[in-house]
Amino acid sequence: MTQQMDPQSAQSAQSAQSPHASQTSPSARPTGSDGLAARISALMPRAQQDLAELVAIPSVADPRQYPPEECRRAAQWVADAFAEAGLEDVRLAETPDGSHAVIGHRPPPPGAPTVLLYCHYDVQPPLDDAAWTTPPFTLTERPDGRWYGRGTADCKGNVVMHLTALRALGDDIPVGLKFVAEGSEEQGTGGLEQYVVQHPEEFRADALLVCDTGNAEVGTGTATITLRGLASLVVTVDTLRGEIHSGMFGGPAPDALAALVQMLSTLRDPATGATRIDGLDCEGTWDGVGYEEETFRADAGVLDGVRLTGTGTVADRLWARPAVTVLGIDCPPVVGSAAAVPATARARVSLRVPPGTDPETAREALTKHLTDAAPWGARVSVETEGTGSPFRAATDGPAYAALGSAMREVYGKELAFLGQGGSIPLCNVFAATYPEAEIVLMGVEEPRCLIHAPNESVDPTEIQHMAHVEALFLQTFAEHR
Repeated sequence: MTQQMDPQSAQSAQSAQSPHASQTSPSARPTGSDGLAARISALMPRAQQDLAELVAIPSVADPRQYPPEECRRAAQWVADAFAEAGLEDVRLAETPDGSHAVIGHRPPPPGAPTVLLYCHYDVQPPLDDAAWTTPPFTLTERPDGRWYGRGTADCKGNVVMHLTALRALGDDIPVGLKFVAEGSEEQGTGGLEQYVVQHPEEFRADALLVCDTGNAEVGTGTATITLRGLASLVVTVDTLRGEIHSGMFGGPAPDALAALVQMLSTLRDPATGATRIDGLDCEGTWDGVGYEEETFRADAGVLDGVRLTGTGTVADRLWARPAVTVLGIDCPPVVGSAAAVPATARARVSLRVPPGTDPETAREALTKHLTDAAPWGARVSVETEGTGSPFRAATDGPAYAALGSAMREVYGKELAFLGQGGSIPLCNVFAATYPEAEIVLMGVEEPRCLIHAPNESVDPTEIQHMAHVEALFLQTFAEHR
């Protein structure tokens, strides 16, 4: 039976598990690694209640769609919960984009390292409410055992993962802690990135756990070690002073939309669909964990009979090579269109680039390629929307050694390395601001979560296991230094 977790009734039924309930006394807890696992297992009902309360807050950081008070309410919930979990001086800090970051800390023992815990509490909008099988802002446990709702994985599931790890450890944390929950990550407005640059000491740490990614699949402990960068632009094609009747002038009159379509078609190999941009290296190989084609087809919802584009392995195409996408086209719509030759057309084009490729170089190459590909002397103008640098983590330090040990203990297999097609600009800010720190990207997400899509979900065992991994990491990181 589908079970919906109504936050108010669940809270009254499980008041002992609310974020403000007292923690189990450390002296009453089992000890050792098995004891840690048992404590985390016992905390899972509370984790479910936490997530139900958080999911019920529609914290979409876009005031055009949701009241900003909802984000403030989510921020306060996070602040209260982490203060109860043992962090000190927990507060809401306004960032330059107007969002609020939740910041707190716990001082390190003498000589001990410090670990930063990152997450974000804002979420994507539901998009198509009708496509949701259950209400997007009600945590719902379905017969498959997964918990459904907007933000269950991205990233409120990681908020709960942090909480569960800290509650399981209690006072047994031999490192210092710094904590930040971002409030506008999904909007990409850069509030926290700017705040970090302005207040670097608030986040300085030896290891930074950026928990906004996840595992290659359920049951495979994974660290994301590369992120693709981005070059995004809008190209406009003009051929006529204005639209003209296709019956009177069609044929010799240059069609702006046809010109644009021809230009866009040159960005891909006609046989394989692989990205091909003059002046840009579009080959590369991935040496981390692979991505089976059938699994990718299922995860991406590729229709039967439709071939994947590109060459090489799926992982090569996702994480080691540039990838171009036409995000949108402005032209006359089919419904209501006239018998006229289009005089102007434009497209929004996104180019993801792997580590090793400079995004500005990629933007220049994409701009030149499109301009050179314009047929019939069509006039082309290009407007840059933005660029973002790719990221690659160094994996040979003590943080990755501690993480690998924790992953082996929890998952029974070696730590896997994954790339991610998306961009997290904050990672580059962290890398530039704290060049000596190790940056680890991990979390509770995996392909079946469908982040950003309708029917987002999380596997609760991933919250449980990744909380265990994080707790073990915090217990042992100092020993690996």
